[in-house]
Amino acid sequence: MRSLAEKAAEELEGASAEDVIRWATDTFGDRICVTSSMSDAVVVHLASTVKPGIDVVFLDTGYHFAETIGTRDAVQAVYPINLVNVTPSRTVEEQDADLGPRLYGRNPDLCCYLRKVEPLKKALEGYDAWFTGVRREETANRAETKVVQWDEKRQMVKVNPIVDWTSEEVDDYIATHGVLVNPLVYDGYPSIGCSTCTMRVEEGADPRSGRWAGTGKSECGLHV
Repeated sequence: MRSLAEKAAEELEGASAEDVIRWATDTFGDRICVTSSMSDAVVVHLASTVKPGIDVVFLDTGYHFAETIGTRDAVQAVYPINLVNVTPSRTVEEQDADLGPRLYGRNPDLCCYLRKVEPLKKALEGYDAWFTGVRREETANRAETKVVQWDEKRQMVKVNPIVDWTSEEVDDYIATHGVLVNPLVYDGYPSIGCSTCTMRVEEGADPRSGRWAGTGKSECGLHV
């Protein structure tokens, strides 16, 4: 699988998102899924056009904005997908009782691990590969991301069909295809996570500067 990913990374560099998705779905069949934060449905739209009925995994952390949950529900209703709603092993209330309230403020890395990283690891155990919406321009940590890569941590193939897209290309695709977008994107939240750790950003600022603002943290741990 590792060699398969490495070969595909070379052969598919510069290929269209549709061709990347077609290769992945032909290769993995029902053993591949989409993961989505529901900031927008670009990858969902792309993948469901190529493979209707594909599984779309959403991490329901218990801390999401109402708009994010609404977008999830709209995506489920509009696109030909199978939504897989994944929850952590503990509810927010149980986590507060066990580890104290507002863990997200005291130890955001641990909170992300318990409510995102660990649940996703379990959710992906039934698959050989997963699609993400990661793009190189988003953060310095993502600048070297390949279109197909071996996910060492999860021992599976990770496929990033829009990895080389710019923000403008994403916006153009959304406008052309009428793709569903989380309304918070148009209200100063270009990058959306949990409501406890996401703030509005000034126009023109780094889109991820509203995530874990003031902590030095820029990734939840899913993609590093």
